[in-house]
Amino acid sequence: MPGPPLRLALAAGLTVVTACGTAPQTVLPETAQPETTLPETTQPELGSPSPGSPAPDAAMSTAEVEVERGGTEPAVVKAVRYASHGTFDRLVVELDGGVPGYTVRWVDELVHDGSGRPADVSGGAFLQLTLFPARAHDEQGRLTWKGGPVYPAKLGNVSDVVRTGDFEAQVGVALVLGRKAPFKVTEMGSPNRLVIDVAH
Repeated sequence: MPGPPLRLALAAGLTVVTACGTAPQTVLPETAQPETTLPETTQPELGSPSPGSPAPDAAMSTAEVEVERGGTEPAVVKAVRYASHGTFDRLVVELDGGVPGYTVRWVDELVHDGSGRPADVSGGAFLQLTLFPARAHDEQGRLTWKGGPVYPAKLGNVSDVVRTGDFEAQVGVALVLGRKAPFKVTEMGSPNRLVIDVAH
């Protein structure tokens, strides 16, 4: 039977994601702060730490993350937003449907799925998020996450956000960073979304 901390986390409905070989990722309390939208939406994202909360970078790590979920319907990427929050940058992927499986990995270069062409970006490090099963288009093939594939961000560490793929039930979203830095992955609900915080 889980100990008291785990029971409390489950009772609060929080999802804790574990980075490979590191301590558990934690969930930040939410207070209103606007995010820059990708593209053409003005919906604010909630997610800056409240007073008295631990600093976000206290739970961060450079370790890669992998979460597998079988038997789920493909999630639809509805929006992608980003903003700088003091000591870290935040990427938010809003989903229609449940949070699918995903990996967050360091890569040497960014490549567009399907074509295999390198993305036209440069940076000090590249952090690749891959969602599966997922798609970024509707049943008629129209994009649900429009624009791109490169979205200039110009945040503290994140210089660009890149849509690297929407191919064979996988959606790729990559962060172009000035330097390799610790990060944290959090799952949030209402609406379902995946959040990546990266230290400056």
